[in-house]
Amino acid sequence: MPTVEEGIQSQLRNIEKTYGRTIDELVTVVVESGLVKHTDVVAMLKERYGMAHGAAHRVSLVARTRAAQPSPEGVNGVAPALNDVYTRLLETVSALGNDIEPAPKKGYVSLRRRKQFAMLQPGAKWINVGLVLPRHPAAGRLEPAGTWNALFTHRVRVATAAEVDGELESWLRAAYAASA
Repeated sequence: MPTVEEGIQSQLRNIEKTYGRTIDELVTVVVESGLVKHTDVVAMLKERYGMAHGAAHRVSLVARTRAAQPSPEGVNGVAPALNDVYTRLLETVSALGNDIEPAPKKGYVSLRRRKQFAMLQPGAKWINVGLVLPRHPAAGRLEPAGTWNALFTHRVRVATAAEVDGELESWLRAAYAASA
């Protein structure tokens, strides 16, 4: 039985064959369109290339994932020393569900479902993880967001990949679940 990753790779090969463009070319189209909402990207691909909904959905997800990935110079201000932390955070968030829309902004990446539930904001020494957890008391490394960012209730400062642990994952999962 094929794995999920093998199924996705098969779907990507079929998209390339069916629509006569490489995934890289389609991702470039998405980036150059300036569209950021998943539904807008899907609609554009369906209209412009006659894509089936599933194909447009997959291309949009690939484009969003690539836009949020760190480059050798870092992404959205991620210091090269924090690229591993950033990558680990993105992997953890991606594992929460396939309906997450990472929306890169200037200086941070917004993580949305139906509404924003978290964000990743690089700093010089750590990555700030903003969380919307209105029913969780702040304690330990789950700090109140306070004056840092009024859109979030809590902040966690993550300086090493080891700090992307079960505790942080549980907070991310709770924020994700509350955003349904």
